[in-house]
Amino acid sequence: MMLLRLVTLATSLLGLVTPALTIPSPAAPFKVKPFRVNLSKNVPHMLDLIRSTQLPAKPQYPGIGSSFGIDLDALKALKQEWLHDFDWEREQASINKFYHYAVTVEGLQIHFIHEKSKDPNAIPLLLCHGWPGSFLEFLPIIKDLTQRARTSTGRNVSFDIIIPSLPGFAFSSSPPQNWTLDDTARVYNTLMTKVLGYETYAVHGTAHGVAISFTLYDEFNTTARAAHLVFMFFHPTTPEEISARNISLSPLEQFELQRSVEWGVNGMGYFVMQTTKPNTVGLALHDNPVGQLAWIGDKYIDCRVALTQAAGTSLTFFTGSDPRAGTAPSILTTNELLRCVSLYYLTGTFRSSIYIYAQDPGAFERVPRRARTDAPLLVSFFKYNTAFWPREVIAMVGNLTKYRNHDFGGTFAGLDNPPALIEDLREIGTDWQY
Repeated sequence: MMLLRLVTLATSLLGLVTPALTIPSPAAPFKVKPFRVNLSKNVPHMLDLIRSTQLPAKPQYPGIGSSFGIDLDALKALKQEWLHDFDWEREQASINKFYHYAVTVEGLQIHFIHEKSKDPNAIPLLLCHGWPGSFLEFLPIIKDLTQRARTSTGRNVSFDIIIPSLPGFAFSSSPPQNWTLDDTARVYNTLMTKVLGYETYAVHGTAHGVAISFTLYDEFNTTARAAHLVFMFFHPTTPEEISARNISLSPLEQFELQRSVEWGVNGMGYFVMQTTKPNTVGLALHDNPVGQLAWIGDKYIDCRVALTQAAGTSLTFFTGSDPRAGTAPSILTTNELLRCVSLYYLTGTFRSSIYIYAQDPGAFERVPRRARTDAPLLVSFFKYNTAFWPREVIAMVGNLTKYRNHDFGGTFAGLDNPPALIEDLREIGTDWQY
């Protein structure tokens, strides 16, 4: 503890103010170190590669747009913005406004953000991202969640926010071969309980983070005492299953089901490649920032196109008077996409990140199963997500206490519709056992 205080004092004198962490005991075998994001030395090389990358003069076939992947004109515009308008130093300064730490657990360095509420009754909330996300997608919701607010039932609620980087992502070290999301869940539980000293906590997950969150909810059920999910850990419900269960769908749910079916047919190419040929993709794009932008951007742009369509604008990625602006309440802008890809490239983790698919190909299970817990389960769905499960099916897997379906938002809820996600996460406080 004395060592941590000295480190904290030293970083404060250098202007890198870091708050004290809750450590279980002075004899604990975990050394939590303040962490500073500094990737500036790699930026000139990245910009040189972007500048020298030559894209085709015209599309292979005119008029196909993004129906076969990222649109050439969109990629060209993003490349120009990356070179002339995007500023990594500005983004890095913004990222460093939050409190970052690193700790070694089971031989892995785990990078995490830890933002504490001033409320002594704050609920510890673990936010779990997936691919192609990162801790960045949760930054817009941190401040609101650490402040005291009220749930729909009038209870006061605030959160201590913990956002780890997945092993192999950003500043967390790559895991050993055959590492599964269950292994990550175990490490995260250690982070919450033995490193940070929380006896109980709530968990939120999106994409692969949902599988981690459900494992915590199911297997670590004495410590993970509430879960909020925006995706499911098992395969999407099919029209045939809905018919067999005699489930009636609202117009919103019918739209979501159709989008889920279309995604299963046309949107799974990256999933197959990263599950079966991660090294081929990873090596091809390792030192190719524009290539990473095309690969990652295809998924982000699918989300953005859907949101612009929802706003009644044309089905293009660039819309409005400022083509880089988001479609409110979404803040999924082109700058956000470039920030995401820059983080992957500058940390050299594109290849290690996509191995999350090949390492654990069965992470998303085929059928639902019931969690071994009575803890509350809260679920939020967003219209333009890529998969669909009706409430009746979700109720089979846990103690479903809240279910909300929003007519705006998509895969990256913290960016697509931050106000709705914040409001729904606060509902954890309704059933939380203080």
